[in-house]
Amino acid sequence: MYKVVIGLEVHCEVKTNSKNFSYAKNTYSEYPNENVDTVDIGLPGVLPIANKGAFEKSLKMALALNCKTPDIVMFDRKNYYYPDLPKGYQITQETKPVGVNGYVMINVGGEDKKIYINNIHLEEDTASLDHFGTYSLIDYNRAGVPLLETVTEPCINSAEEALTFLETLKGIFLYTDVSEARTDRGQMRCDVNVNLKNEADEYITPKVEMKNINSFNNVKLAIESEVKRQIECLENGNTSELIQETRRFDEQTLKTYRMRSKADAVDYKYYIEPNIPPIKIDDELIKNIKSEIPMLQFERIEKYMKDYGLSRYDSEILVKDKKVSDYFEETIKLGVNAKSSSNFITTIILGYLNKNELSIDTIYLTPKMLVELINMVDAGEISSKQSKEVFFKCVEDKKEPKTVVKELGLTQITDDKTIRDIAVKLLDERPDLIEDHRKGKNTFDYFVGQIMKQTRGKANPTLTRDIINEEMNKR
Repeated sequence: MYKVVIGLEVHCEVKTNSKNFSYAKNTYSEYPNENVDTVDIGLPGVLPIANKGAFEKSLKMALALNCKTPDIVMFDRKNYYYPDLPKGYQITQETKPVGVNGYVMINVGGEDKKIYINNIHLEEDTASLDHFGTYSLIDYNRAGVPLLETVTEPCINSAEEALTFLETLKGIFLYTDVSEARTDRGQMRCDVNVNLKNEADEYITPKVEMKNINSFNNVKLAIESEVKRQIECLENGNTSELIQETRRFDEQTLKTYRMRSKADAVDYKYYIEPNIPPIKIDDELIKNIKSEIPMLQFERIEKYMKDYGLSRYDSEILVKDKKVSDYFEETIKLGVNAKSSSNFITTIILGYLNKNELSIDTIYLTPKMLVELINMVDAGEISSKQSKEVFFKCVEDKKEPKTVVKELGLTQITDDKTIRDIAVKLLDERPDLIEDHRKGKNTFDYFVGQIMKQTRGKANPTLTRDIINEEMNKR
């Protein structure tokens, strides 16, 4: 029996107006080398200027990850040469990371688990390279973009746990507005470290690192592939293939391939960045940033299940997008039934948003309007089916629910005498179906359908069924 051991290093670009140490714009562009200045390309004599907004957002993320924060802002130089780093070094944080010794709660298969954070530090992103047959091209748009690296302890034990952690971390980035965290734009990337332990909790394979995996699904597939490879090497006696190394994951073959062997530690010759002086962090700044952190996904899920009686499944759907979660909570404040609101949002509204690629804050139906719509259903003024029709008419025509209900003439018939008169007439006309009902055949729904047909769907369904049942029992 083998125990999988996984550690993740997650790189996520911070959302700011300018880059981390220069005045160049921090915006996504498909046009190469558009957002570049002299600092980004390392021209002689230029000096970095620390981005206050980038650090404060990094501090917010560290606090959201329950990390211990430093007493001063400090940066270090990480020295290595590569074409994507024109200065020959990267400005990062080694001595005083923005956060250490934190944790994130996740839930996998109904079980809560704490994923421990070794550190989170702010640095500058590198340029991006495109490799061709005989040459490579460099795009410096990404060079110098503020980048947060979150390093976990090796406490993740399955591909599913890794995927859940990444989704949770992305949710925290979005909830705190620290990053857009879009993997399709390379804003969130992941290095994965994998090896195995035996039943005695002893390492039996060396650590293998897989770098720059740019989608969550590929992280899952890469882990599964590498775990399978290591187990096969152990069981087939190919232990010479098990060395500490860097491998790449191929999306086509779904296998990992050796890139290079890796020593225990690379000597980056870190030293404190001399061109950015240390700055003391005061308690007031920490207090203000803490006050800006909203209730996060994990806590909201627990709240929705405990306080509103929602299922974990529905709660997780609601909190996936903070705007949707905030919309839902606004309806609760207005006094609507939580389950009714959840059902309408998770089925009808989200279905409409996904189909039309819209955000919930862009549609005409406000939380107050949704409450009015749900209240009309609960009061029996319109049916649940009719509420869907009203919703689509509201958002397309930009009209309030009550106006749409009036224009479409959808008000339900809730008058007992009106429905009973129709029911009695139908039953009198078809005594044969009443006899079939007594013999066990389902003719009940036929009468319900006929009443709904004659009233053009306006008869209250619950009242209609009660009246038919009552009248059939009389005969």
